[in-house]
Amino acid sequence: MTTNSSASNFASCHSDAAGPLAASGAPVVALVGAPNVGKSTLFNSLTGARRQVGNWPGTTVEVGRARWSVPLRERTAVPDLAGAGSWDEPGSEVALLDLPGAYSLDAISPDEQFTRTLLMPPDEADRPDLIVVVADASRLARSLYLVSQVRESEGRVVVALTMSDVAARREIEVDVEELHRRLGAPVVRVDPRHGIGDADLARAVAQSLGRPPLPARPRPDLAGDELASADERFAWIQDAIDAATVSPQAEPRTWSDRIDRWVTAPWLGPIIFLAVMWVVFQLTTTAAAPLQDGLDALFSGPVSTAAVAVLSAIGLGGSWVESFVVDGLIAGVGMLLTFVPLMAIMFALLALLEDSGYMARAAVVTDRTMRMIGLPGRAFLPLIVGFGCNVPAISATRVLPDSRHRILTALLVPFTSCSARLAVYVMLAATFFPNSAGNVVFAMYMISILFVVVVGLALKKTLWRTMGRDPLLLDLPAYQPPHLRILGIVTWGRLKGFLRTASGIIVATVAAVWLLQSIPVGGQGSFADVPVSDSAYAAAAQTVTPVFAPAGFGNWEAVGALAVGFVAKEAVISSWSQTYAVEEPSELDAPGALGDAVREDFAQSSGGHTTAAVWAFMIFLLAYTPCVATLATQWREIGRKWTLFGVGVQLSVAWVAAVAVFQVGRLLS
Repeated sequence: MTTNSSASNFASCHSDAAGPLAASGAPVVALVGAPNVGKSTLFNSLTGARRQVGNWPGTTVEVGRARWSVPLRERTAVPDLAGAGSWDEPGSEVALLDLPGAYSLDAISPDEQFTRTLLMPPDEADRPDLIVVVADASRLARSLYLVSQVRESEGRVVVALTMSDVAARREIEVDVEELHRRLGAPVVRVDPRHGIGDADLARAVAQSLGRPPLPARPRPDLAGDELASADERFAWIQDAIDAATVSPQAEPRTWSDRIDRWVTAPWLGPIIFLAVMWVVFQLTTTAAAPLQDGLDALFSGPVSTAAVAVLSAIGLGGSWVESFVVDGLIAGVGMLLTFVPLMAIMFALLALLEDSGYMARAAVVTDRTMRMIGLPGRAFLPLIVGFGCNVPAISATRVLPDSRHRILTALLVPFTSCSARLAVYVMLAATFFPNSAGNVVFAMYMISILFVVVVGLALKKTLWRTMGRDPLLLDLPAYQPPHLRILGIVTWGRLKGFLRTASGIIVATVAAVWLLQSIPVGGQGSFADVPVSDSAYAAAAQTVTPVFAPAGFGNWEAVGALAVGFVAKEAVISSWSQTYAVEEPSELDAPGALGDAVREDFAQSSGGHTTAAVWAFMIFLLAYTPCVATLATQWREIGRKWTLFGVGVQLSVAWVAAVAVFQVGRLLS
């Protein structure tokens, strides 16, 4: 394990190691709070979603970082701002850090340990200049425990009160001024979903930065008695709540409670979950199809024609440069870009489920399955992230306090079907199953869950037989109508991250594939003027095609695409596009010709059992190693030994499952 929770190994928030935001001389403001209190939503609202992620030395925990504009120049109007420190110079930005969620400073996992160490470092000079604690107005008692711990040390603290609308629906009234007096720290009411209160919070932060640190709240000397300390904190919290809030005698039954009666039910809950996921994939494939067709026609037609015309005008027509640009970059990258609408729709729908509060219920529904494979219920959270991208999902295993749980979850994450695989599923489903593409994609995601369960059970019965299980402790946020601004921010952030990650990898992969396809190893061709079947690319792929013959796709075109997919699954489509565009350009001018070429090759390699071979190919694509970025993240999180073990498991499971699917399908067809 590379995770290190030693306090001495954590970087100071003011050190150069923390990155340019923290080392710029601007004051450092740390945003902290329990899960589901709206902390990340507030972070995005304050910073305009200009979120950067940095890995802090000495730990594998990542934090969000961004610049936040606050009215520092206005502080001259405040009478007691003299001598505030280095940020007295004119300026308007602070470095805002979005720390991992924590219910308290009693750390039980690496990310919580990081939060504790950054907020309460051994050297007081290393503390953030100000801490903003995000508290849920509808569940104030739970949120104030963290406030009580932060206030036990001298420092600048501001409390941001969220979920006031939820509190109002529950007939809970919070007197902000009285709460301010009881906590001894400024309290600001905010609504990050609608951007309300952001300016008030910025003003409170600016004023607090200009004043001396708040003294630690007075408390009795309890001589290290942790139970007595906890009792004292709860008593302090209760006094504050009694004085500052008005609540109904009996908590009213909300419509969220009524919905949860069905959504989290032991038997109906999983059925609802599957139905919701089915609707997501149906909408994704149906709505994206016309947009994909339009982009495909654009790149294969006007864009390619324009590129040829420009290159011909500058004397490069018919050269290897034209081959690289048209058959390489435009064919490969253009094909990938046709799937951007698909990704955008998928990310938007998942963001809708998250923003509405349903995803937290999905964690409760899947808790029983997690326990069956020896994992705690909150292991679902990294796994569900894996359906977007495996890389942050593996990083998210840090929320698990037990190192064995983290290793097992990191080994299972690659079996969750990431969005990069989705593009290949859709292309194959539209080609071979045009009338039921959505059902095919949904089936692949169900098979992905099946792989997680089966492989998890196998590992539990062999390597993790004595592993304990912790109960799932999770606050269920109230259901809320999705907000378009939040959906837009989240969708664009994920789409931008996908494109940023894929673009460099795809361009490099396209260049490498084009180069291999341009090097002749047989026949009479010359460089950049050789049939793909006579190229180094085909020769390399042909050496391993016999291995895949039992799975029904023992042709070098499919095997070459899988080899390229080891770098990034998005590149499977771009490599196919390059292969067929170079090999048979005259036949691929019309939209859909790529699918026709792929269909013909699968029919030949499978001996006419095309459907079985396609399913086997998709199963192998699902189960084998996702990408090199996932491997790098696993290496960092769980070490070399477990990473290599995981690759072996993935390749073995993928090959056995693909062969079994084809052989059974061949017999049944």
